[in-house]
Amino acid sequence: MRRALDRLYTASGALAAVFLFAICAIAVGQVGANIWNALTKWLTGESAGWVIPSYAEIGGFFLAAATFLALAYTLRRGGHIRVTLAIRRLKGRRRRLTELWCVFLAGCLSAYATFYVIRLVVESIAFGDVSVGIVPIPLYVPQLALAIGLVVLTVALIDEYLAILRGQEPSYAESGDGLMNE
Repeated sequence: MRRALDRLYTASGALAAVFLFAICAIAVGQVGANIWNALTKWLTGESAGWVIPSYAEIGGFFLAAATFLALAYTLRRGGHIRVTLAIRRLKGRRRRLTELWCVFLAGCLSAYATFYVIRLVVESIAFGDVSVGIVPIPLYVPQLALAIGLVVLTVALIDEYLAILRGQEPSYAESGDGLMNE
């Protein structure tokens, strides 16, 4: 089970990286089109008119997908910003209980957000919602990436909670914080 969960978190992080690369590719493509348009206007007096339709909107969708898909991977690697000033001084049982409370609360908030984002996806499909850009993109497509990212984050938080409950150090503490063993 541990191996499967770690693969899920890594796959989610890798997919986030693919979306970041796609943002870069679409931005470079539009910049290239702008350069070509300027060059043809300078040479011929008329712009070629090259444009990637809805590139800004698509880039925004890719950014949202990358952000949400990276949440669980970032949590597991200790990359999330956490307030450790208060719990850094705690030791033993107090430390573990505080860590359990924080992860439990985060898991509840993540599950709540997951539930409502999934509802949003279902409603977007039911109503046939599309984006307002030049290219009408069904809104459930980018929303689905958010839902998947939140589901994986919720699973990761449950995973962390159970690990702390078993007395293990949270995976995010391995980033050098040493939370449980101070």
